[in-house]
Amino acid sequence: MQELARQVELLAKSDKTTGLLTGESGTGKGWVARIIHRLGPRAAGPFIEVNCGGLSATFLDSELFGHEKGAFTDAKERKQGLFELAEGGTAFLDEIGELAPELQPKLLKFLDQKTFRRVGGTRELTVNMRLIAATNRDLQADVKGGRFARTCSIG
Repeated sequence: MQELARQVELLAKSDKTTGLLTGESGTGKGWVARIIHRLGPRAAGPFIEVNCGGLSATFLDSELFGHEKGAFTDAKERKQGLFELAEGGTAFLDEIGELAPELQPKLLKFLDQKTFRRVGGTRELTVNMRLIAATNRDLQADVKGGRFARTCSIG
């Protein structure tokens, strides 16, 4: 527990570091993500949690990155994505191992450049936020098995 506390404290101090929390279901990965947020310099900003499991790629794309009016049938107005709403704070992607393969390159671009486009958008947007992800899957095995893109592995 002391080693975990030391690692959490180190990660919290570095507000631009992307973190990957791994462990079995029910071991407190979400709790650790909240603690990292609360102990860090982004504590005054929002903590936005998204569960990547069980959501379609299309829905999750719109949830994370937002969409422009008319981007699809039900897009009656522009919608900010959860990454935009996390401006100045932390976004926590739970169950990142379940992320649809078609979304992995878009997330990789975001991790690399901190820019993205809303669904149906033409303009690059930038946000200032920290990203923490969690999974109960063995992402290294998933990369070897072709289930998770090597270039998208966070840790």
